[in-house]
Amino acid sequence: MSLIRWDPFASVDETFSRMLPSIFGSWPRVAPNNGGAKFGWRPTADISETPQEYLIRAELPAVKKEDVQVTIDSNVITIQGERKHERVDDNERAHRIESFHGTFSRSFVLPNDVNTDAIRCESKDGVLTVHVPKAQTQKQKPKQITVE
Repeated sequence: MSLIRWDPFASVDETFSRMLPSIFGSWPRVAPNNGGAKFGWRPTADISETPQEYLIRAELPAVKKEDVQVTIDSNVITIQGERKHERVDDNERAHRIESFHGTFSRSFVLPNDVNTDAIRCESKDGVLTVHVPKAQTQKQKPKQITVE
């Protein structure tokens, strides 16, 4: 029988993220990594709507557009990629690093009234904007039905 070390605080971050997502949602997450800890991060995202489309704006500073993939599967859109840690000079000695690097992934469930074939993305000034057009629905005119 193998022993498993009990960590009473292992799920605290997940609990706080679930209870208060607006405050703790963008904090880095600690994931077990072969006995150590690995930090992961999630970019913040804003979702809005116009009469023609839904907009998802994800903040991705220092992430090249080549390092971002946007996929859709069963009305779930996923933005994933990697922010790479780039050292400018080997002689440079870091005293404090507050930015997070590594892979990230965010998924959002889309409503049923979207045109998935016309989704497009653009990246500008560290913000990825995903345009999700609404499906064109024909407004039906009232129709008189005769009673027999």
